[in-house]
Amino acid sequence: MRTALDERQRRILVAVEAKVLGRGGVSAVATATGVSRSTIMAGLAEIEAIGVADRAAPEPAVLLTRMRRAGAGRKRIEAKDETLVADLLALVDPLTRGDPQSPLRWTCKSLRTLAEQLKVSGHSVSHVVVGQLLKAQGYSLQANAKVIEGNQSPDRNAQFEHINATVASALAAHQPVISVDTKKKELVGAYKNAGQGWEPSGAPVQVKVHDFVDPDLGRANPYGVYDIGADEAWVSVGTDHDTSAFAVQTIRRWWFGMGRQRYPDAKQLLITADGGGSNGHRVRLWKLELSRLAQETGLDIQVCHFPPGTSKWNKIEHRLFSFITLNWRGRPLISHEVIVNLIASTKTRSGLRVRAELDNADYPKGLVVSDEDFAAIKINRNEFHGDWNYCIRSE
Repeated sequence: MRTALDERQRRILVAVEAKVLGRGGVSAVATATGVSRSTIMAGLAEIEAIGVADRAAPEPAVLLTRMRRAGAGRKRIEAKDETLVADLLALVDPLTRGDPQSPLRWTCKSLRTLAEQLKVSGHSVSHVVVGQLLKAQGYSLQANAKVIEGNQSPDRNAQFEHINATVASALAAHQPVISVDTKKKELVGAYKNAGQGWEPSGAPVQVKVHDFVDPDLGRANPYGVYDIGADEAWVSVGTDHDTSAFAVQTIRRWWFGMGRQRYPDAKQLLITADGGGSNGHRVRLWKLELSRLAQETGLDIQVCHFPPGTSKWNKIEHRLFSFITLNWRGRPLISHEVIVNLIASTKTRSGLRVRAELDNADYPKGLVVSDEDFAAIKINRNEFHGDWNYCIRSE
């Protein structure tokens, strides 16, 4: 209604709204409408004067009708100080923020800091006005955005298309397709866990001040196997190192615990995995352990690795791990048993079912695969990026 009302009507309207809201109404209306507090207070005084007049005289009270002529009133600060906006934008411009000579290069550019720097430059401005000027120029408070994926392979999209076609073909043939990865390692003990949960008011769960690793409890290494076709998952919570032997042992546990019953006629297992870590495409032990699993199960194991810097595209990340994190938010992971139970109780509206077990076995680091053992692996590499796409045969 700003354009439909004159100055007096706007003043009366905002004053009435502030009066209706009661305590804090002036601030709320000022924030919502952009009208200054002094104007709202003047409107309240005007309303009060009208009420006094109504009580003192039988005749209808007459509203105060003081109005400024067109163009009257105090000029905006950017009109009086022609270089203010340009100097402000120079301080926050993305092209100059990286300049080592910039006065704000190494400081947090809060509104108060910007106002102080502008005052040094000869401008008389408050931090409130600085905020208003920035908003008028299209600026807003924003957090960092995770979008830079690092060095990208020229075959990035082609590999995505290859993975998609391979997975679709395997699912159509009713063959098992799994997505595997290691979840973030977690401290075990009474440590703060991100998120909030419902607790009695004033009685938050108490945790340790410092996040030093407990020598007795150590860390938990959750390694997950997500069945893409069945929307089921297996998670092994390891207490030792996250090695290729541990990763393949988790796949083995999934197969004999869940996969074999669901896919009794399976001839091949398709695995989609990241390009690094314990299941990296350059790790010899990963391929050797998969070869042993293939011989044990009689399955040909086909592997497709995601290109470097694209691990978040792996389906296990957003179909399993993200829901585990939501399920235990705000809950201290005080023991390995608690971690296992919280993972196993993870559910989704799509019907996700998760089984979790503790794996206390030792998985030493630094195991070396000899050239003879590696040469004995029966591996067929795909014509397209054989380092990323290969099949380990059981026979």
